[in-house]
Amino acid sequence: MPNQAISNQLVASSESPFSTLLAKRPYRWWQAALVGVAANAISALPAGYNGNEAFYNHFQQPDIAPPDWAFAPVWLFNNVTSLYAGLTVANLPKGTPGRKAFLILEGTQWVLFAAFSPLYFGLKSPVLGAIDTAAGLGVTTASLAVATRVHKKAALGILPRFAWLMLATYVSVYVAVKNSDPLFK
Repeated sequence: MPNQAISNQLVASSESPFSTLLAKRPYRWWQAALVGVAANAISALPAGYNGNEAFYNHFQQPDIAPPDWAFAPVWLFNNVTSLYAGLTVANLPKGTPGRKAFLILEGTQWVLFAAFSPLYFGLKSPVLGAIDTAAGLGVTTASLAVATRVHKKAALGILPRFAWLMLATYVSVYVAVKNSDPLFK
């Protein structure tokens, strides 16, 4: 019997740290990475990973429009920081005020991100691209506001995307207004 008691203590002590770790961090980096990979794969379907530079560049654009080569590195950075923010908040206790709202907003943002290329490049529609981008800015603004109350470091992860979408919304609305949309001719 003493051996059984020692065995039970060893099992309990070896399970406790692991169980505690899982309770503190039920979501892992690779799960966040899967979200990013899935959204980027969907986004890349209509035009490839670099988009369609000729389609983007043929529009009349404002002077502050970023060059086509800037989108991939900027979105890589935005995606990594957004995934960090999402993972950070997802690992907060389920009852944390604002956690659920933040995760819903971030899920919505990933859907908008994945939809942009099919709308803009796939359907060749700057109007739908502008609507998607403006919606992304609205969702990101709400996400940033919620993150500021839920977890300050998560809010810092959303901030670069917010800044980029401020610029991108101006540019996409300008392009939609100043150019004809092949989809809505």
